[in-house]
Amino acid sequence: EKIKAIYKESGLERPTYRGELPEGNDGLGLMLLGVTGDRVLPKEVYAKIKEETMAVVRGTVQADILKEDQAQNTCIFSTEFALRLMGDVQEYFIQNKVRNFYSVSISGYHIAEAGANPITQLALTLANGFTYVEYYLSRGMDINKFGPNLSFFFSNGIDPEYAVIGRVARRIWSKALKHKYGANPRAQMLKYHIQTSGRSLHAQEIDFNDIRTTLQALYAIYDNCNSLHTNAYDEAITTPTEESVRRAMAIQLIINKELGLAKNENPIQGSFIIEELTELVEEAVLQEFDRITERGGVLGAMETMYQRSKIQEESLYYETLKHNGDFPIIGVNTFLSSKGSPTVTPGEVIRATEEEKQFQLTTLQKLHKTYENSADAALEKVQQAAVQNENIFEELMEATKVCSLGQITEALFEVGGQYRRNM
Repeated sequence: EKIKAIYKESGLERPTYRGELPEGNDGLGLMLLGVTGDRVLPKEVYAKIKEETMAVVRGTVQADILKEDQAQNTCIFSTEFALRLMGDVQEYFIQNKVRNFYSVSISGYHIAEAGANPITQLALTLANGFTYVEYYLSRGMDINKFGPNLSFFFSNGIDPEYAVIGRVARRIWSKALKHKYGANPRAQMLKYHIQTSGRSLHAQEIDFNDIRTTLQALYAIYDNCNSLHTNAYDEAITTPTEESVRRAMAIQLIINKELGLAKNENPIQGSFIIEELTELVEEAVLQEFDRITERGGVLGAMETMYQRSKIQEESLYYETLKHNGDFPIIGVNTFLSSKGSPTVTPGEVIRATEEEKQFQLTTLQKLHKTYENSADAALEKVQQAAVQNENIFEELMEATKVCSLGQITEALFEVGGQYRRNM
């Protein structure tokens, strides 16, 4: 009744959910569409629920600005301001006792997908991780409070080094956090997610992609990753279908539920090749650390685009081997089928319909209209927090109740600066 009254008062149309509702939906969540809890609950009740939820909420922010500049290119704010925002998120997590939400997914996946080899992926990612540690420490945060909120994300390709990427990462990270930063055992633990390599999937004989993904998933599970994403075989040509996603999921289920050896944790520990590879990969990563240090650390190296150049060179090298056949890819450059293994084109590419697009635009217009009297004040508070060196994330938590993403971005451009690549 209270929610109905809120809309009746303002004389505005309630936002609606587009699409079929799953069975068993009781409509409670949908009833709150467009309304935040603080508008329908007594202040003290809302505050209590918020505090308790913050302490248990799980998830990950994938806001690793260093890999964006180095590899993925989805930068919108100046790197310095984006780093500041990341620090504000972590600071807010400490102040509000958010223990189970990762404040950043320090990502090597996008570095590898852009063309880096496994050693470079691992070295650049860990170096980026240590840069965040140094920055958060410089802001007075306690290593034991923010260390457990950091997570990592790697790509697993087909090269042998991927068999040990996790154990090398954990070894280097734990040694540094223990001996250099004096962190406690919980903060020394490196948690990482693996996604099988999208770059290793090909548009020729796409069914073979599931075989590649299975082997990459096996690398990940044998190396004790904390979580795993298996790519769908048709991601090389289109948005995955329900059928291809089920097959990708089956890869994990069959390894976890049927494969006998996988029931034993760490089945490859102690094998000669695994031990040897671990030593070799660790040594190679440490050598790359030296090269980064010589260039003034991660941020110094970024000024001359060292990381980007390295990734591009390695990408070109891989493509060269692929095209001249020195790196055999079955059904792509060798062992072609009798039909010549032509590129598979998708029957249909899933795109948003015009109706879906218009629905979304209308929803946005309604949001702007509903909160036209309160949005400006919220945006002003966000800008003031940025200018006066207060916690921006704290104000963002309030601004998102009444503002669209576009409005917030525009407001932050004015105080944080837009991203420009160094020339």
